[in-house]
Amino acid sequence: MASAERLRLITEAVREAGQLSVAELAGLTGASEMTIRRDLEVLANQGVLERYRGGASSLLLRGEEPPFGLRELERPHTKRRIASEAASLIADGESVVLDSGTTCLEVARALVGRRLTVMPLSLHAANALTGAPRLRLLLPGGEPRPGELALTGPLTEASLAALRFDTAVIGCCGLNAADGLTAYDLADAAVKRAAIASARRVVAVADAAKFSRTALASVAPASALDAVVTEEGAPEDETGALAAAGVAVRKV
Repeated sequence: MASAERLRLITEAVREAGQLSVAELAGLTGASEMTIRRDLEVLANQGVLERYRGGASSLLLRGEEPPFGLRELERPHTKRRIASEAASLIADGESVVLDSGTTCLEVARALVGRRLTVMPLSLHAANALTGAPRLRLLLPGGEPRPGELALTGPLTEASLAALRFDTAVIGCCGLNAADGLTAYDLADAAVKRAAIASARRVVAVADAAKFSRTALASVAPASALDAVVTEEGAPEDETGALAAAGVAVRKV
């Protein structure tokens, strides 16, 4: 099992159980207890769990989003493929508002070298785009969320309200035809809504796992989306329902 997959599995197992021993986690993952102890140290440093002698207890509440650093390790190749496809939908010369999150960070990296105007909604993406020779970079105001570095608050929303973009690329915590686009953080959801309202076209990027989740905060109904870029493993019933609602679904 790859390290990133093992960290994800440990995080989910400890969150579900509340606490688990090193021996139990070793049995679950097939890794040695020495490897599990190292993994627990990594997760403890990220604020995901708390170590105790012989095991760990979760610091994440049910329905709470894992830290950015952990999510960034999850299936990076899939996120890059989704990002590349999303970037291909954007024509040179467009103005783009780019949401926060790990998949949108990959979209930012895919846009380096393009002739575009881009407003990123996270400092991670802003850093990835800084210095791009042909790209005009616009920065909103706002308060960065710790770890996520997503920009939120009235200054961010006012920046978005003052502009009109050709395309909004939006990430999500959950997506399905019934509940639409959802997010864990209320302030983040408000910024996503403002970004959608400021754009002529909305492209959502989501891996297959997002279709099985509905997060706390409603962002927008599925009908607000023009396109969704996802992966081949996305559930056919959900992608079919989105397509039936008029959303263009592209799988990579």
